Amino acid sequence: MSADIDCIVVGAGVVGLAIARALALAGREVMVVEAAEGIGTGTSARNSEVIHAGIYYPAGSLKARLCVQGRHLLYDYCAEHGVGHKRLGKLIVATSAEEIPALTDIMNKARINGVDDMELLTGSQAQALEPALSCVAALLSPSTGIIDSHGLMLSFQGDAENAGAQCVFHTPLLTGTVRPEGGFDLEFGGADAMTLSCNVLVNASGLHAPTLARKIKGIPESSIPQEYLCKGSYFTLQGRVPFTHLIYPTPHHAGLGVHLTLDLGGQAKFGPDVEWIDRVDYDIDPRRCDGFYEAVRTYWPGMQDGTLSPGYTGIRPKISGPHEPAADFMIAGPGTHGITGLVNLFGIESPGLTSSLAIAQETLLHLSFN
Repeated sequence: MSADIDCIVVGAGVVGLAIARALALAGREVMVVEAAEGIGTGTSARNSEVIHAGIYYPAGSLKARLCVQGRHLLYDYCAEHGVGHKRLGKLIVATSAEEIPALTDIMNKARINGVDDMELLTGSQAQALEPALSCVAALLSPSTGIIDSHGLMLSFQGDAENAGAQCVFHTPLLTGTVRPEGGFDLEFGGADAMTLSCNVLVNASGLHAPTLARKIKGIPESSIPQEYLCKGSYFTLQGRVPFTHLIYPTPHHAGLGVHLTLDLGGQAKFGPDVEWIDRVDYDIDPRRCDGFYEAVRTYWPGMQDGTLSPGYTGIRPKISGPHEPAADFMIAGPGTHGITGLVNLFGIESPGLTSSLAIAQETLLHLSFN
């Protein structure tokens, strides 16, 4: 079977680049095709930049397994490749006695997932670590950290290109067809519109993955989930932050609550909140800031009025709706849709960045080579 390119990866976010890197290092010919002007312009650039430990996810889920596996891989990778990161640790706080059982449940779930370094603290123990904190109990996760997400993507891109991969931008995938003899014919737009054939197709297009899959004739509709968009706004703190750990409230449906994270420069931000939307829209509504003060003061009562300013927004690429249980990652290989050489990645929200190297390994397993 002849093909113009052996492997095409659609989407140059952190997951697409990790997969392209893994394919190229496995000796495959790889092209990464991206509709935007560069790498990581969507979900990969609009998140908390947290290296998650693997605490919250249901036992046996892909999120649990790939987050724990990916966290170990990611810390090792960052150390070996000089990618900026810090293992700061995280406090998950209970601000009332009613929330303490939730902390115990989280700790038990974390142990089942293989996260065995969690520590349950009393309110006074937590305040000894963070004097500005108000809580009655807390869970300490020393394995949680932060990362320079763009630096990571640049490193993945460099590894992939050094192994022979090429990245093409301003090139949206318009339509495609599964070839009867195997492989795929794909039509791309942009200034240099083109038609390419490939043996392997990886759909890592994030928010647009279900829409893109529906554009390719021959992929069973039953194998493509419904997509939902869940927007989160972030607001940045003006002035010095009195915390050295990441601070998370007990989690809520669809998100982990309005939490405090730090970047590598020491800047603090709060978010994301939860806003279900019908179309991609990254505008930030400054009025949502009012709700942030109320949420943050449950664990930081000393927060001053007027200290938050609009930061940015991100959109979670969900495949479960606002009144449904949170969906797992969906890595749909030939076992799902029956098409050799095709992997669709659906619902790769948090902890997708943490899991990126593990997701890449999992994708190669679905393609039956590594």
